[in-house]
Amino acid sequence: MSGSRIPAAVCAVLLAGGVTIGEQPRPARKAAPRPAAERDVLPFHAVEKTLPNGLKVIVVPTGFPNIVSLQIPVQTGSRNEVEPGKSGFAHFFEHMMFRGTKAYPSEKYNEVITQAGARQNAYTTNDYTNYHTTFAKDDLETVLKIEADRFKNLDYSQEGFKTEARAVLGEYNKNSANPLVKIEEVQHDKAFTTHTYKHTTMGFIKDIEDMPNQFDYSRTFFEHWYRPENTTVIVAGDVEPQRVIPLVEKYWGDWKPGHYRVDIPREPEPAAAVYAHVPWPIPTLPWVTIAFHGPAFSDTAKDYAALDLLLDLYFGETSDTYKRLVEQEQKVDALFSDNEGHVDPSLTGVYARLKKMDDALSVRDEILKTFAEARSRPVAAKRLSDAKSNARYALVKSLDNTETIADTLAGFVRYHRSFDTLNNFYRVYDTLTPDDLLAAARRYFTDNRLVETTLSKDPMPAPVSTLPSLAAFAPRSASAEKAEVPIVLQKTALPQINFKLLFAVGSQRDPAGKEGLAALSGAMIAEAGSKEMRIDEINRALYPMAGSFGDLVDKEMTTFTGSIHRDNWKPFLEIVLPQLSDPGFREDDFQRLKDSQSNALKEDLRSNNEEELAKERLQTNLFAGTPYAHPALGTVAGIQAITLDDVKRF
Repeated sequence: MSGSRIPAAVCAVLLAGGVTIGEQPRPARKAAPRPAAERDVLPFHAVEKTLPNGLKVIVVPTGFPNIVSLQIPVQTGSRNEVEPGKSGFAHFFEHMMFRGTKAYPSEKYNEVITQAGARQNAYTTNDYTNYHTTFAKDDLETVLKIEADRFKNLDYSQEGFKTEARAVLGEYNKNSANPLVKIEEVQHDKAFTTHTYKHTTMGFIKDIEDMPNQFDYSRTFFEHWYRPENTTVIVAGDVEPQRVIPLVEKYWGDWKPGHYRVDIPREPEPAAAVYAHVPWPIPTLPWVTIAFHGPAFSDTAKDYAALDLLLDLYFGETSDTYKRLVEQEQKVDALFSDNEGHVDPSLTGVYARLKKMDDALSVRDEILKTFAEARSRPVAAKRLSDAKSNARYALVKSLDNTETIADTLAGFVRYHRSFDTLNNFYRVYDTLTPDDLLAAARRYFTDNRLVETTLSKDPMPAPVSTLPSLAAFAPRSASAEKAEVPIVLQKTALPQINFKLLFAVGSQRDPAGKEGLAALSGAMIAEAGSKEMRIDEINRALYPMAGSFGDLVDKEMTTFTGSIHRDNWKPFLEIVLPQLSDPGFREDDFQRLKDSQSNALKEDLRSNNEEELAKERLQTNLFAGTPYAHPALGTVAGIQAITLDDVKRF
């Protein structure tokens, strides 16, 4: 395939927020100052009501037709598990809530959900449990009715209780086979001495093993926490508030409130840095994580939002550290930050997966050096402005369907049971200055707050367990040609443009002995830059506009997907299209992506994902002797045999 043009056989699917690619920008005109409400990141007009029993109701018409998403966040998570021997019950109750009631036993309940064609699940976090169902709007009353019934009248037998307890133990064992899950468990156990964040949502293993004996306590837990004053009913989608609220009142209004309260133990100020190592029983790539005791989430104070932007600026894909460790030196094939919001102060930090154990100390020190740099000087005003822009545009980009909108809301409503929390938080972003970020870095990135956790099969180099002072890392002072492309256009109320370029070629075209060539070729287009710009330069250019361009290769098709706010479509295309029409094809990018693809096959699929591995094995058996037999990622030997010239020819 020629690298100088996009073939006419490509089909573009475009989801546009009120603008097409060919539309010319309107002349600029001077705008009057907008009211504060126009700066809200959520463009929806919600209706909120608190019922007499304390239940909060939030109704959000999203403008998307026919679909409704019901989200029910309950303000109980592993944080609430203060009684000794009772950790893990918030997550356990997520399971029990599907056991049914006298009116709707689990079989009948599931039959109603299935007949409605609903998509349903639940999840538990440290601070809350969320139950979510997405369905056709005609089934709204039915779903509200059966959900109210299980929240008010949950009923289960001792036998059913014990069955679910054994399932939770199985889930713990399955999750513990994931290195990241185990790192978090050990990290929190080591970091916290008093607060209930010491244990994860699954709970301590000894408590999980004892759950079958806790039938009586399970009813106590339900009576304590599953009460209307702890719960919000979010109804989003193709809805009318004047119809929804009476339905919620009809089915939920007689739910009796409770009066149980508990004092969560306060974690004392950390006295010194701590280190923990997780020995892994089977071969896996090593991990190094650096975290600090950080602040609680706030939609009014600045510290949490400031750390959120700091981690993005110093460890995100546009940062110097990411460029150095992932793209240039290629010591790390995964580098990401974690600053999940919590009701109480928790951990904030960075995870790095190493290609070689020998680099553990240098990578650890590079991360510490970056934190020390964040403490030493304010970020550039332009960089901070770009980070704010990215945060706002990235959120808008994600709100492309009712279910995502409702789920995003649930993640913020759960703090104060208020629709305004998310908008308030983004207003805090807008107020941040370089000095605010510097103050937060100096307050939280300190020696006594440091938590280092590592994971590997073989022992880590000895110096990794010795924690140096951040002061040791403080910086020293120093002076295409056009093609006919069929376009399908779908309008939405959102100002986000999404387009897909579909090529009718996938892993079935991989040459024998070079399985994985289609996937690697796609990655070299989307993740290796153009001749004009390296990938780090592209990431920096796209960062303030929160633009994205990625690839997906399956058996028969390669898809390139772009997403950009309509404010920025023209500069976005000027940056991205040369990746397709004039790829960079640099040797260092080729080696980086080749290693990453090999690791994804060996580590993420073969070693750490038994379910997906079984699916690939089944396909291999079914399609043996055909081009469909191997995974889209390829084979270990095939990936190793691929050369850069192979990619260029493909």
